[in-house]
Amino acid sequence: MRKGLFYVLPLVLVFLTLTACSTAVRYSQEEIKDYPQPIQDAIMKGNVMVGMTTQQVRYAWGPPNVVNVLAPTQEGRSREEWIYSTIGVFMQRRLIFVDGKVWDIFPEPKAQPQAEPEQQSLQPQQQQETPQQQQQPVEQK
Repeated sequence: MRKGLFYVLPLVLVFLTLTACSTAVRYSQEEIKDYPQPIQDAIMKGNVMVGMTTQQVRYAWGPPNVVNVLAPTQEGRSREEWIYSTIGVFMQRRLIFVDGKVWDIFPEPKAQPQAEPEQQSLQPQQQQETPQQQQQPVEQK
């Protein structure tokens, strides 16, 4: 039993190292030159942000591991879920697209510190931000 584990463990480690560290460029400068500068910067850094198109996300993160077509919104807008997995089912990122643009990112970016739970319950609820207001890049790890 231990001999088998001795041979399998190094192979698993090599596989995880190769799949987690691949950062091939998925675009040319010519392909992204017409995008707004913040989008170009995000793509070059391998980041995704709310409001990006499916093509811009492919340039930044490459193709998703899974694409799920979701039920349309009440207004009839198309929805898709893209799932990126870096190490199997561990460390997943999910993107929700509405009409071909990133609407939500899961897990949510940790860009802003959250208030203490006691303080949050005392504050009035705020409206959810629109995609144009949520221009915070998210880095794929």
